[in-house]
Amino acid sequence: MAPAAPAHFDSLWLNLDAATMTEDGGYGIIEDAAIGIKDGKIAFIGPADELPGDTDALTDYAYDADGRVATPGLIDCHTHLAYAGNRAAEFEQRLQGVSYEEIAKKGGGILSTVAATREADEEEIGEKTLARLTALFQQGVTTLEIKSGYGLDLETERKLLTVATILRDETGLRIQRTFLGAHALPPEYKGKADDYITLVCDEMLPALAEEGLIDAVDAFCEHIGFSTGQTARVFDAAQKLGLPVKLHAEQLSNQHGAALAAKYKALSADHLEYLDEDGVKAMAQAGMTAVLLPGAYYYLRETQLPPVDLLRKHKVPMAIATDHNPGTSPVLAPILMLNMACTLFRMTPAEALAGMTRNAARALGWQADCGTLELGKSADVALWDIDHPRDLAYRFGHNPCRGVLLAGEWHAFEEGH
Repeated sequence: MAPAAPAHFDSLWLNLDAATMTEDGGYGIIEDAAIGIKDGKIAFIGPADELPGDTDALTDYAYDADGRVATPGLIDCHTHLAYAGNRAAEFEQRLQGVSYEEIAKKGGGILSTVAATREADEEEIGEKTLARLTALFQQGVTTLEIKSGYGLDLETERKLLTVATILRDETGLRIQRTFLGAHALPPEYKGKADDYITLVCDEMLPALAEEGLIDAVDAFCEHIGFSTGQTARVFDAAQKLGLPVKLHAEQLSNQHGAALAAKYKALSADHLEYLDEDGVKAMAQAGMTAVLLPGAYYYLRETQLPPVDLLRKHKVPMAIATDHNPGTSPVLAPILMLNMACTLFRMTPAEALAGMTRNAARALGWQADCGTLELGKSADVALWDIDHPRDLAYRFGHNPCRGVLLAGEWHAFEEGH
């Protein structure tokens, strides 16, 4: 039985259609809805004619949403938002036929960003990350992940996670801080991958966890990254510290990383273009979420599609994220990701939107707090100038978000932001 609505709301939003995203395969639309907020949480959501009293008696602050569509605040569950530097030159090289792997082996790729990030101070990285964060927020994102991984030494990894912590505390956005020390092999450990993993497991991870800077742990399991054995060492260290894990898996080849992650009951496996059915089955049995990243797929001109039909068949929830990073997905456009999920991956608009709301929350382990418009969840709501929620995946190149409620607090955006 749903809890009774309070006698008095802190605020009440009227004249809107609410896409609750509670319906599997659909939008869960409530027409002519009302949303009542109390103590930063949703205290009423339903048809306005089912409100338990007159508006004047229910709240001192009633707001007219002007017929807009309300959705849960968008969730960007996979980003590398904190870094310094620019890799436009590498983009140009790839267009001239140089592969991502070739660039990485010559010290480019992730390592070029590592060099720039090590040189930048915390203030510079914080300013750049805040600008990116603001761009996402103004497009309806209220929850996101920020990974480290562009430091690859204790000092710089601490710097990146500290920036994520400061931004979480200062903006009020829900930010998951993910330690990605096993992102690439730093130049000083060339040819000594096992020694570097020892550093990650025995020094970096325990120190940063003790400082309260880590919410989850990730690794890059790939032939140009780390082996399944090395990844397992990172996961063992994370689990000893009580931290959940997730994995970059099967992006460039099938290393069976998703199946490994399933053994650790990982929150998610991400990318997954080369995932096979055994890996899908393992993810399903472990209750994992598949995070699909159409921006990186597009940017790298990949041709191997992630196995969307197999994920549907085995009922593995699919999340969608920007994968914002400087090398392979320098995108700050969540609406474009919704469109690409449909046009490139053949997902439906409802699946795509679920991928940046309900299933993205699952990918972070935060489904009890956000991702749907339901009683008791955080009042994180985006209001859109659209006729129907499918419009979000239909058009791109504009921003129809007119504001968000962040834990019940209204932030209005001017048209064009």
